[in-house]
Amino acid sequence: MSREKQRFVCESCGADFGRWEGKCLSCGAWNTLKAFTVDPSAPKRAHVHSAVPVSRPLPLSAIEGDVRVRLNTGVAELDRALGGGLTPGSAVLLAGDPGIGKSTLLMTALTALSEQGGVLYVSGEESPQQIRQRGERLGIAGDRLLVLMENRLEATLDAVSACEPRVLAVDSIQTLATDAVPSGAGSVSQVRECAARLIQLAKQRGMALFLVGHVTKDGQIAGPRVLEHMVDTVLYFEGERGHDYRILRAIKNRFGPANEIGVFEMRECGLVEVSNPSELFLPDRGVGSPGGVVFAGMEGTRPLLVEIQSLAAPSLMAQPRRATLGFDPNRLAMLAAVLEKRLGLGLFNHDLFLNVAGGFRISEPAADLAVAASLYASYRNRALDPGLVIFGEVGLGGEVRAVSHVGPRLREADKLGFTRCLVPAQSVKSLPKALNLEVRPVATLGEMVEQLG
Repeated sequence: MSREKQRFVCESCGADFGRWEGKCLSCGAWNTLKAFTVDPSAPKRAHVHSAVPVSRPLPLSAIEGDVRVRLNTGVAELDRALGGGLTPGSAVLLAGDPGIGKSTLLMTALTALSEQGGVLYVSGEESPQQIRQRGERLGIAGDRLLVLMENRLEATLDAVSACEPRVLAVDSIQTLATDAVPSGAGSVSQVRECAARLIQLAKQRGMALFLVGHVTKDGQIAGPRVLEHMVDTVLYFEGERGHDYRILRAIKNRFGPANEIGVFEMRECGLVEVSNPSELFLPDRGVGSPGGVVFAGMEGTRPLLVEIQSLAAPSLMAQPRRATLGFDPNRLAMLAAVLEKRLGLGLFNHDLFLNVAGGFRISEPAADLAVAASLYASYRNRALDPGLVIFGEVGLGGEVRAVSHVGPRLREADKLGFTRCLVPAQSVKSLPKALNLEVRPVATLGEMVEQLG
């Protein structure tokens, strides 16, 4: 009788090893090798052919098909994140925390897509009755939406051959398993193999594919890291537990701009699109509060105004705290050092707390000037002008550097009624015309302090 063998697979890159190693020799990640048992009597892994079989090389101009064709999902914010709509033959990975609203968003989009052609929704987590209950809660009839409860890849492929849908959705990829891989559903090898087979099928048929993915406690997509490289678009659905808004963020997109976002608000009737996110984050801002500054940011092609709050308090500890919510803590430490060196602020013995109101996350360096102004105002216990908007990058020498997309930022601030804006001096050359707000250029942090009054 043949004995079962134990193999180890890296959760980060999917590399296979015969023994456990503390460090993956393929990608260099530590403690990512997980064990699984291989049955020698199980069928061998099927060979995966090329995704698009071509008999001979073709000139680029001879390839048929209009790549500009997009399918309207019926959800404008989802179309924005996808780069203008769903591309036929593309594979979209939708990931997010449990209960964040992935299935709700997907079902709403699939219902609208079903009016344009065949749509098959394969669920490995919920029964058809549970899916119908969600549809009734959302007010969706779904007469043309086909639903299948299945965990086997082979049965799913047979259903696709029988229905020939234009759009296929699998919720989720971690619940799907194939007989060709001797391991349980959700393992690295199963996720990689099932995703490869489905993507191959989507490319051959010109069928759009939605894959719903789970995330780990660290916020990463569960399964092999190679899964994100296999698909065409990666969408993260994120949001804070204490807030009703949800943000759909495009991390990767082969058919549109990356870092584009769609904003939703979770209500009892489901997800409601937010056409102007700035109005969602600004109405509760504390006017006249020291340390509060409005920052004009950019998320993809969309301008977004959010409030940055900071608190500088004297500390009795040998090492003062540096805590942030929605901002890079390393960047906060750098800006505090620049303020202390260039402006003489005594922040070395102060606890610094920085918060982006509403639970929003800021990753662009254009927020440096707004954070510096917020820290300065909190340290001086001074309230800034409530009609003031600030953006700009700060260097280690205290200089204010130019940023991109100055026009959309200023137009968004003007539309919301702000009266004054501090911008980098090098960015005044590309200012839009017919603005009702006063633009004041600053070249250094010292000039920023003078403009703050």
